[in-house]
Amino acid sequence: MKKPENSLYPPDWLKVAKKDWHRMKIMLDEEDAEAAGYFLQQSLEKYLKAFLLEKGWKLQKIHELDALLDEAVKHNEDLESYRDLCERVSGYYFTDRYPALVDTGLTCEDIEKDVEKAKRFIKTLAGARI
Repeated sequence: MKKPENSLYPPDWLKVAKKDWHRMKIMLDEEDAEAAGYFLQQSLEKYLKAFLLEKGWKLQKIHELDALLDEAVKHNEDLESYRDLCERVSGYYFTDRYPALVDTGLTCEDIEKDVEKAKRFIKTLAGARI
């Protein structure tokens, strides 16, 4: 089977970003903080990639939100105020995907706090035309 190519069309990335956002909310309802955090990270990653692709960025296979934010800030300096969110949420990718030697202590309340700031982040991205 041939490996599919990733789309370079920003609306495709936005569609999947919204799907991951919905999955995150389902996982919060199920009280699965690790999965909710993972899908929050995935959603923000795709929102950032849509934003960057709109700006002519060359698609890269990267999961670190703070590295994507470095590129995004070049186009909108207001995004810098979300660095703490991106750094924290980047860690959620690993929390759900790799076994930890100790309990991370991640709670649904932690994710819900990040969701509120993530909503503002997404609006800032959208305001910059994604």
